[in-house]
Amino acid sequence: MSSSPMQQQIERKVSDALAPSYLEVINESHMHRGGSSDSHFKLIVVTEQFEGERLLTRHRKVNAVLADELGGSLHALALHTYTPAEWVEQGGAPRTPSCVS
Repeated sequence: MSSSPMQQQIERKVSDALAPSYLEVINESHMHRGGSSDSHFKLIVVTEQFEGERLLTRHRKVNAVLADELGGSLHALALHTYTPAEWVEQGGAPRTPSCVS
């Protein structure tokens, strides 16, 4: 499956701002009732820039990077933010449950 323009934009902006060692942007719009093709995403970011930062601070950093998108057509963004050590310990991000019934 090819990535959407919104997905590419999120990848570019987060890569430029946070220099992640691992980055995954997953379009989960199909899992939501009535969601457009570019409205719901899961973002996994692993970067050394999160060292010593609380979860809330990490999320605020990502939200600041994507402020224009969040103020526009991006309806939901599930954030999974890790330091490299946390990523190894965690063994990956949790699955997202489907909202469509």
